[in-house]
Amino acid sequence: MSAPLIPYNRRSAVEYAHTWAYGRNPAYFDYQRLGGDCTNFASQCLYAGAPVMNWRPETGWYYQNANRKAPAWTGVEFLFRFLTRQEESPGPVAVLVPLENALPGDFVQLRFPGASSFGHTPVIVSVGPKPAPDNLLLAAHSMDTDYRPLDTYDYAQLRILHILGARKD
Repeated sequence: MSAPLIPYNRRSAVEYAHTWAYGRNPAYFDYQRLGGDCTNFASQCLYAGAPVMNWRPETGWYYQNANRKAPAWTGVEFLFRFLTRQEESPGPVAVLVPLENALPGDFVQLRFPGASSFGHTPVIVSVGPKPAPDNLLLAAHSMDTDYRPLDTYDYAQLRILHILGARKD
């Protein structure tokens, strides 16, 4: 039997996103010049709402400093694999859902035209009464933005990561 999940504080995640969408929290390194900061920012938002790290060096999700972090903290595909893992290990957990089931605090991952893999992880900060690309509003680093409608991105594919909560250590 699986252990119950710690609730995800969506409000804290979204408040963090609004606070740091156009700035950088000095507690974290800015990876903008090293390939982008979007997933680092998404991980910070996630940690604000689900503060349980997984300290496994290659397959976990953690941040200590610029050079001591898990690949999932800053890598789009690594974060996807970590959040959707089947193994019951510490840290946040997510499932893929249709756009209609997106909630503030969830993530959108985008694959851009011509790209073979997903390359951007914005945070959903607001969802209109009928979730659709024009009223799903996002915050992100790497082209810093807050309240940006999903339909203003040029993307080939998207996936919604719905955060369920987190498992304790």
